[in-house]
Amino acid sequence: MRIEGKVTKSGNWWAVEIPLLLVYTQGKTKKDAFKMIKDAVEGLIDQKGFAIAVIDGNEGTFSISSNDDKVLMALALKQQRVEHHLTIRAVAKNMGSNSPASYSRYENAQVKPSLEKFSELLCAIDPSLEPILKVS
Repeated sequence: MRIEGKVTKSGNWWAVEIPLLLVYTQGKTKKDAFKMIKDAVEGLIDQKGFAIAVIDGNEGTFSISSNDDKVLMALALKQQRVEHHLTIRAVAKNMGSNSPASYSRYENAQVKPSLEKFSELLCAIDPSLEPILKVS
């Protein structure tokens, strides 16, 4: 699985962002900006052995992949839930569940959701959120 990001040059700086993860940073060079985004995501995860790879794209894009998709998906869910000011209980309720524990297992990387389930979880946070699959 890859998550897409955006890269732009502004003056002497390269800005990079991963909207789904709500991670933004910059660097003096594109290479430095990619190193910073890698460090930022790995720092947010803060789990021994977890690593991401940054893959340069085209037309102002890049993507990241990880050695543990379950953990990366969990970060996306938590970042989006917090950004939308929702509790775990509220997201579970939006999914039609009375059990916040069922949702929290995904956010705590105890269970890896299928792509269909990941989309359902994101929509429970905000119906306008849905992953875009892209084949290049």
